[in-house]
Amino acid sequence: MHFPEQYLQFIDKFNAGEYYECHDLLEEIWMEDKSDKFLQGLLQLSVGLYHLEYGNIKGARWMLGNARKYLLRYSPNHWGLDVHDVITYIQTCEATLPDVEVIPYAQAKAISYPTYRLRLDTS
Repeated sequence: MHFPEQYLQFIDKFNAGEYYECHDLLEEIWMEDKSDKFLQGLLQLSVGLYHLEYGNIKGARWMLGNARKYLLRYSPNHWGLDVHDVITYIQTCEATLPDVEVIPYAQAKAISYPTYRLRLDTS
């Protein structure tokens, strides 16, 4: 299957932890078809992780929840990704969120959140 270049770059940036850049890459192709909930789910996952890094726990919780909801309809696999595995990762992140709305940046950086690498199956 042929994937858009922005999608491939998104996966590289995601795996490098560059979540802000992820949003910009996927937004380009999502804008062509805003009904694509798969791309919207990946967008919201990256935004949620960005919020998490900067201590916006309320924003992270909201975005991760929406990402999970949007991606569920594409499980188990879509566009070369193991969506079921991505959803499990999102649930793990949600379970680690502190029960507050905001934490200071330094405190957010000190928390060990789970990491995940997107693996593209091109077969």
